[in-house]
Amino acid sequence: MGTKNSTLVTNFEATPAVLNDASLLHGVMRVAQGTVALAAGDTNDDDVVMLAPIPSNATVSHIFIGTDTFGGSCTFNVGIYTSAGVVKDEDVFASAVADAGAMADVRFEAADINTAEKKMFELAGDSTDPSSYMYIAATMAAEGGTGGDMSFIIHYTVS
Repeated sequence: MGTKNSTLVTNFEATPAVLNDASLLHGVMRVAQGTVALAAGDTNDDDVVMLAPIPSNATVSHIFIGTDTFGGSCTFNVGIYTSAGVVKDEDVFASAVADAGAMADVRFEAADINTAEKKMFELAGDSTDPSSYMYIAATMAAEGGTGGDMSFIIHYTVS
């Protein structure tokens, strides 16, 4: 029977000990949450709903999103935008999520599980941390046409 250590355990057991990134072990868990009331004109294809500003060096562990029925066959993507509203990756977290869903964790719906320790800037495709904020956003991927509520709870860790 073998034992395989994660990098966190390997670093902890090293002599001398190697410090782990605090956002991965013993970091500070934070939450961004709220509800956005969307009008009928806010649920059209390619409309963007900016959910929350998240530090670019944060590690996102959960993104829960729930919505009312937006009409038609509305779907949305969940991704990252700059704080200037420029898309970095529209569907890095989730792709074509159907509306009318209860609060569901979409963090790994499209993202590979090996991105669990990636920081926001890495998920956005940047090679260096811009030391800024990035928005997690929902981008409508199919026509809705009616209004309703979109609620979200985002858990993230910073050092």
